[in-house]
Amino acid sequence: MTAPALALEGVAVNRAEVPVVHDVSLEAAPGAVTVVLGANGAGKTTLMDGIAGLAPVKSGTIRLDGTAIEKLQPYKRARAGLGYVEQARTTFRTLTVEQNLIVSQSADGDIATVYKLFPELEKRRTLQAGYLSGGEQQMLVLGRALVSAPKVVLIDEMSLGLAPLVVRRLMSTVGELAGMGIAVLLIEQFANLALDVGTHAYVLRKGGVVFSGPCEELRGDDERLHRLYFGGPPLSAAGTDAADESELE
Repeated sequence: MTAPALALEGVAVNRAEVPVVHDVSLEAAPGAVTVVLGANGAGKTTLMDGIAGLAPVKSGTIRLDGTAIEKLQPYKRARAGLGYVEQARTTFRTLTVEQNLIVSQSADGDIATVYKLFPELEKRRTLQAGYLSGGEQQMLVLGRALVSAPKVVLIDEMSLGLAPLVVRRLMSTVGELAGMGIAVLLIEQFANLALDVGTHAYVLRKGGVVFSGPCEELRGDDERLHRLYFGGPPLSAAGTDAADESELE
């Protein structure tokens, strides 16, 4: 069995000194898309920020390619091979597309690969990032993560504010990132789109994992997803439902 590129064991993360995520264990395999789902407020972004070093990890272990990183500064985690695509689509707005890629590039990063994935960006390589459309800015943020030569890429709600056609285009690219051998950990509001591209899924509720299993077990099952998100009677389906509502309270 291939060792996970990213492994969390019993991770708890605080936000402004308030416990938000508790006892989360998960794995992300190289060359695969691992999906994290949950309702708003479930702790998904806080979990991602904890992995990236932007929120304090209260307890537990985060291993990147077998090495514990939970005590490292964010830039050291990035150097170790962790890329983070945050919600805000942050770019250097006054720099051109190509300059944005250059400042994010590591010694092993390849800008040509970004242009191959996103021909739209190559056409706009001399345009300031501030003039790009929302979808193009998201492509650029993904490209900046890619040129850092990551082992793992965290992607948090890249579809926010984008048209469905653009979201599908980006979701296809997420699959291509995995095809390059990168481990992708994906948070996405459009659950079934994420489940279509993913291999393994985790569902968070109230900061804890309530489901871990193959994406195919949840794909198209909106009723089950709703119960996992918000609680309800115990489920009888075959997946591993880690807790029902009574166990979480």
